[in-house]
Amino acid sequence: MQNKHLLSINDLSRSEVQSLFATAQELKSLRNKRIPHRRLEGHTLAMIFEKPSLRTRATFEIGIFQLGGQAVYFQPHDIRLGVRETVADVAHNMERWFDLIMCRVFTNQTVRTLAENSRVPVINGLCDKEHPCQALTDLFTIQEHMETLSGRTLAFIGDGNNVAHSLMLLCAKVGMDFNLACPPGYEPDPDIVMQAESIAAATGSHLRVSNDPVAMAKGADVLYADVWVSMGQEDEAQDRLKIFQPYQINQQLLNYAHPNARVMHCLPAHRGEEITDEVIDGKQSIVFDQAENRLHVQKAIMVTLLDACP
Repeated sequence: MQNKHLLSINDLSRSEVQSLFATAQELKSLRNKRIPHRRLEGHTLAMIFEKPSLRTRATFEIGIFQLGGQAVYFQPHDIRLGVRETVADVAHNMERWFDLIMCRVFTNQTVRTLAENSRVPVINGLCDKEHPCQALTDLFTIQEHMETLSGRTLAFIGDGNNVAHSLMLLCAKVGMDFNLACPPGYEPDPDIVMQAESIAAATGSHLRVSNDPVAMAKGADVLYADVWVSMGQEDEAQDRLKIFQPYQINQQLLNYAHPNARVMHCLPAHRGEEITDEVIDGKQSIVFDQAENRLHVQKAIMVTLLDACP
């Protein structure tokens, strides 16, 4: 990877995505065979959390351990980025102690400021604009189940949020069609859409944004759900639950997709809201394959970033 940080899907070329997937597959195979693969022996990972998480913390912490390294977890009140001290000063300290910094934070600006002031790789574990680790995991999982990505269609049903942004950019990059169904007023960032359309023009993929969930689900190879109320949006919860009700992934909507379509959710799931029990626990669901693969893909990200360091 020419860029030493992973802040956005835009930091990756198509060939780098495929290389990362190959590394993830190799590491997953080694793990499943219980073959030691301590590729990052002696390396350290700082994990900065402004938002709590099950999957992000578990998979990064276990991942660096399996690779022979060690993680230090900073919970939301340990650092108080930008309050107790500046984000730049935090980066300047951590680059002296750690080989990698992963951050799960509220704003994209925090991610960018950490990277601008760090000589070691910074990984965006989630911010308000993108969730690149999740999107990479999702397409890796689809590739495992469907072999090829090019020409497939992923239909994201719900909010035009950070996960939708990263998925849109990544689908465009690998030649996969991306449909997004969202309520009026909850469309994705226009700048992200423009970037994705520019990428899609070169790869031949198609992007569609609509307020009609049925139209977006028709014939899709993957239906994808995310929560309707994210952390920090609690004050909007009552309105959002009403507005998003027609965007639930249930058996009726799944019936419009390809007969062999898969169902995905980045978790945590609010069962009975954005997705029903019948669908998330059904035979077409690969939700928990996604959750497992966060471990393998993020291990590949860490290995790839450190291999690229001088």
